Amino acid sequence: MAITALPPDTDADIARVTEALAMITPRWNVRIMLALSGPPLRYSELAAKVSWLQGGQLHPKLKSLCDAGLVERTEHSARHVTYGHTERGSALLPVLPMIITWAEQYLETAERPVPAIEQIEDSLTLLTRRHAAALLWALKSRDEVSGRALARIVMPSSDWTNVYPPLRQLVADGLVDTVGMGRPYRLSAAGDGLGRVLGTLSAWSAGQPLNQAAHHPVWGHPQAKPAPKPWVSSQSRPTPAALPPGRTGEPAPAWHNRDLFSHATTLRPKTAIPAGGPRR
Repeated sequence: MAITALPPDTDADIARVTEALAMITPRWNVRIMLALSGPPLRYSELAAKVSWLQGGQLHPKLKSLCDAGLVERTEHSARHVTYGHTERGSALLPVLPMIITWAEQYLETAERPVPAIEQIEDSLTLLTRRHAAALLWALKSRDEVSGRALARIVMPSSDWTNVYPPLRQLVADGLVDTVGMGRPYRLSAAGDGLGRVLGTLSAWSAGQPLNQAAHHPVWGHPQAKPAPKPWVSSQSRPTPAALPPGRTGEPAPAWHNRDLFSHATTLRPKTAIPAGGPRR
């Protein structure tokens, strides 16, 4: 059943990416996936790595990750059971440094260094807002669109005014721009910068190699820059002098499990962060 008025293949693409995000966004799921990096672990070994989870919280989380096909439970004997990544789970991990790269460029940081794991979790929260993926897809495909037109595209079976709460949230998150009530909406620099993350999630959820993200019909071709716009709802961030590391076709940023949980992330100077962007 179609969920939007977008073409069927686009509709299916959005549904797959939304499902992929729903697998990893729930609290602690990414941390458990990272803790399982490396050889399979017994339950007690994994519990020691995620000791912040209260008693009884780890088992249902593991079950949901197993049900999602990201983690596998291997029973070697009645008293020897291990947990590790499935092939699909391992294939998803390279998306995480891409999210960190995006967050470091576009998310406003707090007054303290933010561990990379929190950057991932903050970014995933923005992407899993209701209708967020469909709205971002529609705006990327149509450039500038009125709220009424977006409603017909994204929620054709609903009252068209229902599009405004999720749109206002995306504007508040800094992913969408508008100059005011009744004016068209478009992706902000931060929203457009999500292209590599969303394209890679699309490739992963369709069972394709991650480097196919560069050929995504909507989010592909990262070298192409959107045409300059005459208006924005907030001050624009300066364009980086060079593309961030890890573009498709280049090696992904080197990262380790311990790095993601550390507080070694370098704070950007406050003066370099314009107001109005995504907030932590």
